Amino acid sequence: MEEYDLLVKLLVIGDSGVGKSSLLLRYAEGTFSEHHLATIGVDFKLRTDTVLNKRVKIQVWDTAGQERFKSIAIGYYRGAHGIAIVYDVTNEQSFNNVKNWLEQITDHASEHAQLILVGNKCDLDRERCVDRARGEELANSLKIPFVETSAKNSVNVEAAFSKVVTKVVEDNIEHHGASDGSSDPTTIVMDIKGPNAKKTANVEKGIGSSQQSCCK
Repeated sequence: MEEYDLLVKLLVIGDSGVGKSSLLLRYAEGTFSEHHLATIGVDFKLRTDTVLNKRVKIQVWDTAGQERFKSIAIGYYRGAHGIAIVYDVTNEQSFNNVKNWLEQITDHASEHAQLILVGNKCDLDRERCVDRARGEELANSLKIPFVETSAKNSVNVEAAFSKVVTKVVEDNIEHHGASDGSSDPTTIVMDIKGPNAKKTANVEKGIGSSQQSCCK
């Protein structure tokens, strides 16, 4: 069994077709496909990195963007240490809908979750309808990091996830030192909204299946 010091759970959210699954695949496996399987429900991939001298196992959860799967995805906000809100720079509506995803975070995620705004498909410059300045302006107003990515050309994908993971590990070291004080040293303690003020982030099994799609 692979040994690690910390388990970090990242959630990738955004409208259907913005390229969440492609970002996940590029980050976790270093690959890209023009015709991939679109997520139904929730799926995840694993990656292990060394971050700030700690061996970190990273679970990256990919949520379906379709409205009919929203109730399933909501359950995965709780316990997420980091959340990437993704829009498609060639799709104005996906950018406008960022506010709706932020509402989901406010309602269901920990207030301590690290956020990042991601404008995907920056390789499609001729089709762009959301310029970089608008993404930066929105991120600045939210006081969160911003990056434009291309899962297809492997542009800034590593940087986007690394920003979030590093911040999560930094916060864990700051608040819990070398250990979080629990009997399970691989679990990061987080404050979760709801009647039980403090819970631990759990390792969950992904649910969902896939269907054919061709979005980046």
